[in-house]
Amino acid sequence: MTLPATAREEPALREPSDLRLPAVAVTVWLASLAARGPLSVRLLLAFGGAGVALALLRREARAASSLSVTVVAWVLLAAAAALTAILQGAAVQAHPARWLAEQRASVDAEVVLTGDPHTASGRFGDVVTVPARAVRLVGRGHEFTGSAPVLLLGDSGLARSRLGERILVAGRMAVSDGGDLAGVISVRGSPRSLAPPGPFHRAADRLRASIRDSVADRGVAARGLLPALVDGDDGGLTDDVDSDFRTCGLTHLLAVSGTNLTLLVGFLLVVARGVGVRARGLMVVGAFGVVGFVLLARPEPSVLRAAAMGSVALLGMGSGGRARGMRAWGAAVIALVLLDPWLAGSPGFALSALATAGILLLAPGWRDAMTRWLPRWLAEAIAVPLAAQLACTPIVAALSGQVSLIAVLANLLAGPAVGPATVLGLLGGAVGLVHAGLGAWVAWPAALACDWVVAVARRCADVSLPALDMGTGAVSLTVLTALCLALVVGLTPLLARRWLAMPGALAMTVVVLVPLPTPGWSPRGWVMVMCDVGQGDGLVLATGPGQAMVVDAGPDPAPMKRCLDRLGVRRVPMLVLTHFHADHVDGLPGVLAGREVGAIWVTPYALPEYGAAQVHAQAAAAGVPVRVVEPDQSGAISSVRWQVLAPREAPPPGSGSPPNDSSVVLLVRVHGLTLLLMGDEEPGSQEALHRAFPDLRADVLKVAHHGSAKQDPELIAGLGARLALISVGEGNDYGHPAPSLVHLLRRLGPMVLRTDRAGDIAVVEDGGLRVRTRG
Repeated sequence: MTLPATAREEPALREPSDLRLPAVAVTVWLASLAARGPLSVRLLLAFGGAGVALALLRREARAASSLSVTVVAWVLLAAAAALTAILQGAAVQAHPARWLAEQRASVDAEVVLTGDPHTASGRFGDVVTVPARAVRLVGRGHEFTGSAPVLLLGDSGLARSRLGERILVAGRMAVSDGGDLAGVISVRGSPRSLAPPGPFHRAADRLRASIRDSVADRGVAARGLLPALVDGDDGGLTDDVDSDFRTCGLTHLLAVSGTNLTLLVGFLLVVARGVGVRARGLMVVGAFGVVGFVLLARPEPSVLRAAAMGSVALLGMGSGGRARGMRAWGAAVIALVLLDPWLAGSPGFALSALATAGILLLAPGWRDAMTRWLPRWLAEAIAVPLAAQLACTPIVAALSGQVSLIAVLANLLAGPAVGPATVLGLLGGAVGLVHAGLGAWVAWPAALACDWVVAVARRCADVSLPALDMGTGAVSLTVLTALCLALVVGLTPLLARRWLAMPGALAMTVVVLVPLPTPGWSPRGWVMVMCDVGQGDGLVLATGPGQAMVVDAGPDPAPMKRCLDRLGVRRVPMLVLTHFHADHVDGLPGVLAGREVGAIWVTPYALPEYGAAQVHAQAAAAGVPVRVVEPDQSGAISSVRWQVLAPREAPPPGSGSPPNDSSVVLLVRVHGLTLLLMGDEEPGSQEALHRAFPDLRADVLKVAHHGSAKQDPELIAGLGARLALISVGEGNDYGHPAPSLVHLLRRLGPMVLRTDRAGDIAVVEDGGLRVRTRG
């Protein structure tokens, strides 16, 4: 993105009037956000704001000196935003669909899909979600008509539905967590199509398919990333690429954003100008480009938001760009919030709006400061991602608990390839509609650019400290926000002086690239570490200098990779995946990345629909063999001796969860300590384990199933454990660990530690049993 010149605009920008519309927009945004609170707050905002506005209008009519029209508009628009949010929320709550949801009624629903199906891994298989608009509902002996927003949940049958299609589904309704939906419909069976998507949707589908086909013969990186860059189609991305992008601050490339529109419509305008189009003609071309982009990327709220912010960025690149861009930014925020008040609470909206504002307000001044000692092109390449990243940092930290330290460098390196990949990818898809082979030839350079972007993400995510864990507590976020505001104020003079900027950049480079010791970590003499991987399992058993045996990989590659990196583990002779649920295997790329892995051992009772195929594919790509454990199998790696206690047979027909009951259970002996490492066994499997090994004893118990209530008290009591460890995610939706389990453990007497409170937990042997925590 090329920033506008600022020399002649600085005096105007210092006038308060230039920021009045953005200030009004922020007020409208906050008013709409607050209007989603309790009813008393909403009424106060709506009627109080309207009353103040009327009082101001009457005062202006009577007073000799006129009151600022901006102040009146400020109050009126804020009141309108609050009132709009109240009315939309009330309309959703009053719809008959809400009553059916509260009754958990079985319904036949005629719906129009308003988004694409999205498939996600659940604990019991893949779950497909689709946003939709219900136009007819039959349930509890009544028939209701009228539009209401709903969310469909289903299996693979729902994944074949298309945006804009009218379908008939049967299922059970439930109340949604947010107030923007009338309900959630859990679909039974496959839907029946009633009407296909309209012609515009069909044309967009053909172009999206052509974009995918244009790189179908290229590498995995290009096949997954190019559609995401062009139109937000990220279905082909692998988990490890997604994790790398999140770690190094490149996630915005994987979703439809204002950058997509700026690149595509900007390219269209350049072509139009090149063939002689001028003035109003360029406005028509630009409007056509915006509409085409929305249709291609889907007319969903996130896409409309991206189109608005991208249009603002295009305005900002013209003459008088910064002042005009900020006015356009204010108008866009006001319009979007008034049209859809639920956007006010959307993290995506906040990130998009703040990034655009940061680029328009901060980047030109920082660029001009750095041009005193850097080439203009390099100063601009640094200023744009730095401004966007700083503006979004508090929101990103609130969502992820992390602050990326490598984001500016990653965006600086990846940025030059994003434009060519996006534009040539779209051209390749368009040409492919006429001739597939020619389209693939046009998209070939775009595929190379995608390979570069993925390589940048992988290298940046592999540095010593790509991100800093901040947590999501109020104190840490307040401190971080204050620090960001201080940087906004004080960064310009620092960037203007080479002797200040260069040492600061060098110090940041050292922090990011050079491994720095964590005080007291890794603890001397550690024998096992339970990694804090969130709601999942990830255990590390020391088998020698720089090497360890790993049991499970957690739900996300990044936390598992960081845990192993902190422990200095470079070689994993044995990796055991207890079973194939996502919270135990989806972090596998984090173990494989940059490490030598001897073999992956898995349960003999693998169900392909629960992630086994994914594990085998990732292992094959890394050249790691996959082996199956056997009952009573045992072995040793250095001082670690292990034995397989379960599973001893296939899950029984009445199993509540066959994958859980297929979990591998290990008994580990190391340095005089005995550790029992449970998987996610259900009570029946735990009882069978207790019957098979009635005299089983252990010093350390890794509690089954993240501390769920489904435990066998006799097994736990018989172990005589001195330490019970629970791997559990903070604020998880399952209520883990269950109060009943916590009460049982307290009664039996072992020390209880959990990763959501303690962070990484190390078991240390120094002639006895000690514990160190990193949290």
